[in-house]
Amino acid sequence: MTRIDGLFATGQSLIAYPLRAVFDVAGAEPHVAPARFLVSVPKKKLRRAVDRVLIRRRVREAYRLNRALLLPTLAAHGRRVDMAFVYLSSSLKDYGIIEEKMRQLLNRIAVQASEQDGNS
Repeated sequence: MTRIDGLFATGQSLIAYPLRAVFDVAGAEPHVAPARFLVSVPKKKLRRAVDRVLIRRRVREAYRLNRALLLPTLAAHGRRVDMAFVYLSSSLKDYGIIEEKMRQLLNRIAVQASEQDGNS
């Protein structure tokens, strides 16, 4: 089983429409990035490749600009996270909407990572 298969099989899921985040929090490992992510825009939702690429770019940029909401929490608790962001809408959404939902998801993932610290 690949890491991606494992992520979707055992990871937790959060939705902030039009994004769904599937994530798995684990203990930090040396030489492994504290946060790894992938972006999926299903062909079933957006048929045109140009539209899928545009949304993928918007999601990546929203993550890049807002990852500071998550990384300090991971470092403070000695955790790492693998994430997958799946685009759920059948229409193109403005960057502002995607960024707002990305912020919500990253904040909720940070809360989950800090709570799991106490449970381990």
